Amino acid sequence: MPAPLIKICGLTTPAALDATIAARADYAGLVIFPASPRHLALADVAALAARAAGRIKLVGLFVDAAESLIAEVVAAASLDVIQLHGKEDPARVAAIRAAFGKPVWKATAVSTREDIARAEAHAGAADLVLFDAKPPKGAIMPGGLGLVFDWTLLAGYKAPLPWGLAGGLSPANVAEAVRITQAPLVDVSSGVESAPGVKDESLITQFCKAARAA
Repeated sequence: MPAPLIKICGLTTPAALDATIAARADYAGLVIFPASPRHLALADVAALAARAAGRIKLVGLFVDAAESLIAEVVAAASLDVIQLHGKEDPARVAAIRAAFGKPVWKATAVSTREDIARAEAHAGAADLVLFDAKPPKGAIMPGGLGLVFDWTLLAGYKAPLPWGLAGGLSPANVAEAVRITQAPLVDVSSGVESAPGVKDESLITQFCKAARAA
């Protein structure tokens, strides 16, 4: 199979963005969610987007956000992809896709095979579904927690829409995750950090190399 596409999510600094581009990742993720240590103010989103322009595709991550906020960020950053990481149902996903005319990815929390089956309801609404580990009860953040789910749930998976794998990936385990799941896209955030919200440039490089070597 071809090497998976790679998304490095939760970038907050020019150095981390530059490292992501140098490592030949396919997507750079910017988080717009105040509860996250990776949250960016609009001015910072615009500055990173200007630096990234023409060098890498930008994904804006939102959690149950108002359309007005998404519109502000899309205007400031010329996003290539809108990622929804909250409780958005297929109708909401489809509405956002129609409103902005951009690809929409929908993250979905997984702990069982039934969770994967439920995500298929987004076929026709989302352009891609991103399988992430289910957060513990009461968690403020829906992702970026370094949690892994059972990858064998995706072994041999025949999806009705494009999909990707997230949840606890790191340079140490991404090759195994790709071998088990045959994921066409891998998404990492906390697994390339030295502290919550602090990206490690060498880990970004190692992750991209490991993902491609799987």
